[in-house]
Amino acid sequence: MPALMTIPPAPFCAMAWLPAFSNLLLPMSGLLSDPWFYAAAIPAVILVGLSKGGFGGAVGFVGVPLMALTIPPVQAAAILLPILCLMDIVSVWTWWGVYDRKMLVDMMPGAVIGIGLGWLTAALVTEEMVRLIVGAVALVFVLRWLYLQFRHGADHAAEPNRIAAALWGTVAGFTSFVAHVGGPPFQVYALPIRLDPKVLSGTAAIFFAATNALKLVPYFALGQFDTANLTASAVLMPLAPLSTIAGALLVRRMRPEIFYPFTYATVAVVAVKLLWDGIAGLM
Repeated sequence: MPALMTIPPAPFCAMAWLPAFSNLLLPMSGLLSDPWFYAAAIPAVILVGLSKGGFGGAVGFVGVPLMALTIPPVQAAAILLPILCLMDIVSVWTWWGVYDRKMLVDMMPGAVIGIGLGWLTAALVTEEMVRLIVGAVALVFVLRWLYLQFRHGADHAAEPNRIAAALWGTVAGFTSFVAHVGGPPFQVYALPIRLDPKVLSGTAAIFFAATNALKLVPYFALGQFDTANLTASAVLMPLAPLSTIAGALLVRRMRPEIFYPFTYATVAVVAVKLLWDGIAGLM
């Protein structure tokens, strides 16, 4: 297991002027004068940032659904993607040098394939279908964990498996592309191995930094980065580094016996919500 490293100094002064500068260049849209947009978007970005920092596990999935209370889900996903990329930079910096190399090597090829599949099927697969599938998988995953805890005890850990890693990496890449819901599939593979919470957070940070960076190209090709969406992203960006660092600080203070039950509990909540949204959307 790699040694934990101290956090290097971050160039926040360089980041701080970006949103304000972007607002000077880009015209304010009607979206940014709507108080209901801020009421949904600000909590969404904070929750996603806490999750990116490692706290709350898959709870970051709520970003798109929360923002979708006031804007279309596709637009919400497009606005969030640049913010996610900034959060990824902060998250990788925060957990610099703390990661599991084997897990990344085993999962990343599948993630690339999953993103490609998401791009190819973007016009065919609805977000409701993705939420229903991911919710069902996540719920079975949590129930399986409860069974294993009852049968083997709380310290039971699964062995790494390259085939399973490739499979769940593909699912995570696909669902991340369609609806930014890559967390539950990633955790289906990663959580049972029971890495140190800090190593797990650092590994997830690199995994999703890579997948979100790859998603920029197809999102641009699909015409999702227009002036209004980029302006909204720039306005919300100051929340990204603050919430991400807050999540990382919380994880650094959590013991594994607290971290893992808490994370599984959040995955269970996510699973129920995804199933509810998926069923409601398809009815």
